[in-house]
Amino acid sequence: MNRRQFIATTATGSAGYALGAKPITKTNSLTLGFSLYGMKTLKTGEALRRLSSIGYDSVELCLNDGWDAAPKNLTQKRREALRTLLEEVELKLTALMININLHGDQKDNQAMIQEAAEIGHALSPKTPPIIETVGGAGNWEEVKNQFRDNLGHWAEAAKASKTIVCLKPHRGGAVNRPEDAVWLAQQINSPWLKLAYDYSHFAHRDISLEGSLKQMIPHTRFIHVKDTIIKDGRPRFVIPGASGQIDYRKLISTSFELGYRGDINAEISGQVWGQKGYDPIATAIACYRNLSPSFIQEQ
Repeated sequence: MNRRQFIATTATGSAGYALGAKPITKTNSLTLGFSLYGMKTLKTGEALRRLSSIGYDSVELCLNDGWDAAPKNLTQKRREALRTLLEEVELKLTALMININLHGDQKDNQAMIQEAAEIGHALSPKTPPIIETVGGAGNWEEVKNQFRDNLGHWAEAAKASKTIVCLKPHRGGAVNRPEDAVWLAQQINSPWLKLAYDYSHFAHRDISLEGSLKQMIPHTRFIHVKDTIIKDGRPRFVIPGASGQIDYRKLISTSFELGYRGDINAEISGQVWGQKGYDPIATAIACYRNLSPSFIQEQ
C-alpha cells in the first residue's frame, strides 16, 4: 500500500491527498500513525519495520513498564539504533505515551517527564515528539484545583525539557469532558502544556464530534483514534472503524479546517490487545485499511 499524506492544496486551500509521498515535512500536513501501545509483544525495531511496510507515516512509542520501549530498556546504544531505524523506514516519531498521575506529590512525575523528553530528543532531535498521558481518576469538582496546580509543575518540567506534554481526557478519569480539559489548559496557559484529543472517550455521551473538536482543537497537539461500542450496557473500545459510528472523514477534515496540523494516530485499547489471539500486525493492517480512505478527497 502507498504511504498516505494529508496536505493543503495551495490553489484552493482545501484538503488534498498525495499518494506515494515522502514522509511529512510541511507544517500544513497531517500524518497517519499507529501507537505501539497496541504492539506490546513486539520489539520496537520489528514494530517500526512492520508499520512502515504497511504504509504508516508516523508512530507513537509506549514508554510504560512492560513495553519494549520502557526507559530502562533503551540504552544509549539502542536509542542511537532506533533513531537510525526511524530515518531508514521513514517513520516520523510523533508521540511518547507514558502514564503519569495528577494526584499526589509530583517530583517523581517531573522526573518521568524529563526522562521521556530525553528519549524523545535522542530519537528525533530535529522534531521531538510530544509526551501524551491521561491524568487519573477522581471526581472532577473535587480534584480540579489539585490537577490545575500539579499541571503547573508538569508545564515547568516540560519547558525545562523543551518538550510539549499533552493531557488526554479519558471517559473513566476525572478529566473526562472537553470543557474540563480546556479549562485546565487555559488555567495553565503554557505553550508546553497542551491537550490530546480522542473522540472514543466522548462517544455515546451528550458530546458531539464537531462540538468537541471546536472546543479542543485550539489547544490540541495530538489526536488518537479508536471506536467505542456499547456492549452489555457498558462502553467498550474497539479498533478504529469497527463500529462504523465515527465519521473519520469528518473528524480529519474538521480538525484540519480548525487549524490542526499533527498526527492522526490509531490507538488499540487494552480491551482489544488483551484478548486471547490478538494479532498486532493484522490489527495494524486493519486500522490502516479503515482509516486511510478518510484522508482521500473526493474529486
